[in-house]
Parts: sequence; structure tokens; C-alpha cells
Amino acid sequence: MKIYIKNMVCNRCIRAVGDVFREAGYEPAKINLGDVDIAREIPEAEFRSIDHQLRDLGFEIIDDKKSRIIEKIHNTIIEQIHHRKENLKVNFSTLIESSLKKDYNYLSNLFSSVTGSTIEKYIIDQKIERVKELLVYDELSLNEIAFEMGYSSAAHLSNQFKKVTGLTPGHFKKVGMNRRKPLDKVK
Repeated sequence: MKIYIKNMVCNRCIRAVGDVFREAGYEPAKINLGDVDIAREIPEAEFRSIDHQLRDLGFEIIDDKKSRIIEKIHNTIIEQIHHRKENLKVNFSTLIESSLKKDYNYLSNLFSSVTGSTIEKYIIDQKIERVKELLVYDELSLNEIAFEMGYSSAAHLSNQFKKVTGLTPGHFKKVGMNRRKPLDKVK
């Protein structure tokens, strides 16, 4: 039984969701960002209890197909931008299409109609959130961050950063963490 869950964005989310299912007596066979595989059916009353516990933690069980697809797109992008180890030179349309095994034009149109925004904007917003994190850590130069995030140059990154945040990367670095958004709040 696969259960789709909204707002899972990191390894802590995976642990928290797994804990809810384990505490209810349902050991997950597998947990990924956005879904949990359970080996057996969950009775309705217990399912509602699990759903309530997940909601208390900021998660939400997704029960319609379109929302599942949107969440899978979100998770594919988040995984690539925030959790991969190599630099970010990737064609997102190809990645999303292969991950969801659906035509990218269909996915793009569905995403826009459901969220009111584009996949491209969501990718840019996620990249900027990752850049903010890297700026706050202060371990990499702007050139290194631009390379890691797949930008053609530090100038291109700076221009996009300012367009999205209203601040230059240098000014953001001075004001720091209070300007970052939780990943599940990036729209």
C-alpha cells in the first residue's frame, strides 16, 4: 500500500513520518520524500488517526491524483537541488519527465493549472533558497556557489538572486538566516 504525503522535504521529515507509522504498528517497507510503502492495509479508524498525527507535524496525506503528481514534481526538484552531491548541471525537464514517466508538457501544464505558477519559477525559487543556505554557511565563494548551483556565472546568479529576493547576495549574507523560507513554504 503506497501512501502519498505532502510537505516531506528532508531526511528529518522521512524519520518523523516513519516514526508515526511505526508508533501505530505499521513498519514502513520503504519511505521516500513524498511517499510511504506499507506492507498491509490500514483500517479506516487507524488511518484517520495516523493522518491526524501527520497533520499535527505539518504533513498531509494526499488522496487525489493531481496533487500526488504535483508533490512528486516538488520532491524531484527538492531532491535534486538540496540533497544531491554533485554540481547542479541538469536538464530539469528531462529529469522530471523521466522521474514521473509522463510527458513534460503535460506535467508543466498541470503544475501551472494547479499551483498558479510554473515549474521553472519553482526551480528558481528552490535554487535561491539553496543559495541562501550556502551564503549563510559562508564556506563557499559566490563563484563556487554559482558553479555548484549550475549558473553560468556569479553575475547570472547575482542577477537572479536580486530579482527573486530584492537583495544582492552580499547584502543577504549580512542579514542572514532570518530571510530564509522553510522548503515546504517555497511556492
